[in-house]
Amino acid sequence: MSIMNQNEIYWKSGRNGPIVATAIHNGHLLRKEVAEIIALSDDTRLREEDPFTAEWTVIGNTQFVGLQSRFEVDLNRPREKAVYQKPEDAWGLKVWKEEPSLEFISRSLAEYDSFYKEVYNTFTDLGKQFGHFVIYDLHSYNHMRGGPDMSPDDPLANPEVNIGTGTMDRSKWAHLIDRFISDLSNFNYNNRKLDVRENIKFKGGQFSKWIHQTFPDSACSISIEFKKFFMDEWTGKPDLQQLKEIGLALRSTIPGVLEELKKLKIK
Repeated sequence: MSIMNQNEIYWKSGRNGPIVATAIHNGHLLRKEVAEIIALSDDTRLREEDPFTAEWTVIGNTQFVGLQSRFEVDLNRPREKAVYQKPEDAWGLKVWKEEPSLEFISRSLAEYDSFYKEVYNTFTDLGKQFGHFVIYDLHSYNHMRGGPDMSPDDPLANPEVNIGTGTMDRSKWAHLIDRFISDLSNFNYNNRKLDVRENIKFKGGQFSKWIHQTFPDSACSISIEFKKFFMDEWTGKPDLQQLKEIGLALRSTIPGVLEELKKLKIK
């Protein structure tokens, strides 16, 4: 089953199972009125988006993928911050040629509301069907902000994979999170191990926070941020082999997560 909402803000596909995979910052599209007043080039926008993360959502039974750019509406920010208005909202970037009207902002927020309504309905159904379910909240982040010819950001503070668990009651999901991190860390990634660490760079955004507040007893949303070592963040060119390998690494964690979900069901 595939669903695209009326405003084409996201697409959703679903099949039976308790694993959800989302890539809500994957999108690059802009509706016409946004494109007319945005001050940023396509390349600048792409640098702050999460291209290629949609490819990894195939691991999920249910998938949500953002189609529109986060510069139109950011689904991982609180509603009152979902439309960037000042440079400090957007990494110091001047987003608009002219100030967006209240009506303009309202139309973007209607997209935000449509997305969260669909997620709410879907997750309510998953909770009824499976009792517990897990969301792989997939993102990527920059580590070459100084420029393409500058040294990358300090790897001690920028793990290849940052696992954000700061929005959940970790004690409830401890065994599942520990199993997930262990399995991902031990995956044979091109004859080495990925640098996987928890809550170093990010602790999770509004999407995971909302999930845990709305479905505290049934949903475990793991915020997974991949450093853009799998692509050139300045040109947008991906390393296709690494993209595939990351997908395999994520897929390798599914059996352990399902096993831990079964244990929760037995309790």
